[in-house]
Amino acid sequence: MARIYVASSWRNALQPGVVTKLRRDGHEVYDFREPAPSVRGFSWAEIDPKWGSWSASAYRDALNHPLAVNGYAHDMGAMQWADTCVLVLPCGRSAHLELGWMAGAGKRTIVLTRDGEEPELMAKMATKICVSLDEVRDFLGRPAVGLAAAE
Repeated sequence: MARIYVASSWRNALQPGVVTKLRRDGHEVYDFREPAPSVRGFSWAEIDPKWGSWSASAYRDALNHPLAVNGYAHDMGAMQWADTCVLVLPCGRSAHLELGWMAGAGKRTIVLTRDGEEPELMAKMATKICVSLDEVRDFLGRPAVGLAAAE
């Protein structure tokens, strides 16, 4: 089974279900929303609720805030640990950087897209582009039929 880094966005309602189903299939899955047991994932709002109006220099400075440093360490460590990245669209720039880093590191990369998503040429670097979670799960491998019935 795979060690999977799911790259996506806090705003993507599909992400929790992707994590749950891949874990049910027997994969080890990193969840940026809970990077360790009882540890909430990083959010800029933890540093400053008005983060959306930061200047460029305030953003640069915030990258050195202890919460940002810790959040980066969790995510980067998980990217190094994983052998596979599943990018769940729609998502933002960070998730695309994560997939790009993993592709450059020679790891298996999968883009999960759906109707209505804007096409991206550089997605060609991904190992596979899937249009459903079932397609992702089939590509990664699922447990035997008896075990899958527990879904």
